[in-house]
Amino acid sequence: MIIMFMKIGLNNTLIGCICVLTLFTSTSCTSGKNLRYFPDLKDGSIQSNTPFPESVIQKSDILSITVSSLNPEASAIFNPGAAAAGGAAAGAAAPQGYLVNTEGNIQFPVIGSIKAEGLTKNQLKDKIAKTLIDSKLLLDPIVTIRYMNFRVTVLGEVNHPTVVNVPNEKISLLEALGLAGDMTIYAKRTNVVVIREVNDQKTIKRLNLNSDEIFTSPYYYLQSNDIVYVEPNKTRVNSASSGMQWAPIIMSGVSLVLIAATLFIK
Repeated sequence: MIIMFMKIGLNNTLIGCICVLTLFTSTSCTSGKNLRYFPDLKDGSIQSNTPFPESVIQKSDILSITVSSLNPEASAIFNPGAAAAGGAAAGAAAPQGYLVNTEGNIQFPVIGSIKAEGLTKNQLKDKIAKTLIDSKLLLDPIVTIRYMNFRVTVLGEVNHPTVVNVPNEKISLLEALGLAGDMTIYAKRTNVVVIREVNDQKTIKRLNLNSDEIFTSPYYYLQSNDIVYVEPNKTRVNSASSGMQWAPIIMSGVSLVLIAATLFIK
């Protein structure tokens, strides 16, 4: 008789535990529609005129600058890294890094200090070429500039927060999220933040990835040093509360009690 009552009590306990588990599960559910990208996007075409912003050079950027002309010997002095290339063809210079210092300048061979901060690559290229021509150092020089530290940072509710290096200097917001392992189910897809710094001013833009307007946004393509932050949704915030933090401990204790009771009845 005693054992029968214990079994009845055990069954009631199991039912109670199932109810508790169901309650916790239901509070952590997230709408399936909110987990999808562009849920209202229909078949068709979108004009591929999304603006591609040209990154603005900032302090601490590292630039690869090479100069070539019809006179390889005259150009060599402006490519101090060419000698380290070990047998590079005449006029083909190896990349040489130029650090943009705290004053926003780079130190270029022969020319000296050149203001780079606040310019785009094309603007700096034209500036260097004009200086070389005006100083009669080279005739019709070809200046090539690339970022050596083009990167974006992805933080927040993504599976693998990371710093993404971008050798081809072109990356979209969706590509960056993909390289970070995609957003988790707790990500707030309607409020993805892009932080961008230009001329010592930080701009903050909030984007809705449930809307197809992202494809025409000037923030669809990221610039060098952009930071992408994916905010957590309410489910994640609630689960981080003190009460929810104790839930795993409580459930573990209940499981141990059930196991012990089962062994005792047997």
